[in-house]
Amino acid sequence: MLEAYFESDKEVLMFCEHLFRNDKEIELHWKIHEEWGNHIQIEKKLSDEHLIHVVAKSMTNVFIVHRLGNLIKHIIKKYYYYSNNDEIERIHDLTNWIFAGKDQDSIQVRKNKGVDLNQLLISLFISNVKNTEIIHYDSVVKFGLKAFKDEMIQYVGLAIDEYKREEEHQEFVYMLRDYISKKEPGIPIIHIVQGKSFAFYQESGKLLSKLELQTIMQKEPLYIFGLDVDELNLAPLIAMAPKKIKIYGEDPAEPKTLTVINVFQEKAEFESIQKFPFGLDWKKENK
Repeated sequence: MLEAYFESDKEVLMFCEHLFRNDKEIELHWKIHEEWGNHIQIEKKLSDEHLIHVVAKSMTNVFIVHRLGNLIKHIIKKYYYYSNNDEIERIHDLTNWIFAGKDQDSIQVRKNKGVDLNQLLISLFISNVKNTEIIHYDSVVKFGLKAFKDEMIQYVGLAIDEYKREEEHQEFVYMLRDYISKKEPGIPIIHIVQGKSFAFYQESGKLLSKLELQTIMQKEPLYIFGLDVDELNLAPLIAMAPKKIKIYGEDPAEPKTLTVINVFQEKAEFESIQKFPFGLDWKKENK
């Protein structure tokens, strides 16, 4: 029989739920211990190896849901000296994104780091659970997860780097937004098609060439924003200062598109590529 102790009622409930979810044949006995709280007895109907894995995985899930958030915030404050609640919350969210995000960017960050923290956590719980008949969950969390906590300090550092990049980008957007608000409006409308680089179409349907875009950009002091003649997505729009921007594509959350919308706000509008008004020749031009 394997025994486990949990001080928290919420944590022991989740632990039991995950045990049953991972293996329906597990048999549990639950009682209260005066000194150590919730006492779970697990009947060994499973092989030792399988039982250890199921218990470790269940404890990992409990830790992620009930302990990880507080650990991240503790690291942000203790190791990186942040005290502003809004900043702490944003860095916490970014750390969670790096830790468990499903998008390609977060997956790539984890890949670059070379450490899968979820697997590391499971392996640490396994090492603390095997070769013992009695598990004190709170003791394992306090004394047995140092390798995970050390790696999490690095993850929080990556999240802070991302937070600083966000701040810099937001300041850049505010500067451009202010410039555009004071600039005399230019052309009535420009049509844009998403792609590796934007394709720009005049109101007549004419596709603007790279040379034409660079000629337009030369009339504007774009260097003050750190933009140069090779930046052919945002810079042409700053130079043209259109009254209306219509962006066509399939991904409204595409980063270049979001930047344009953030800078030009109500002047920018996203439409499905099906509503592009000049036929489908843009595909040939935008490969």
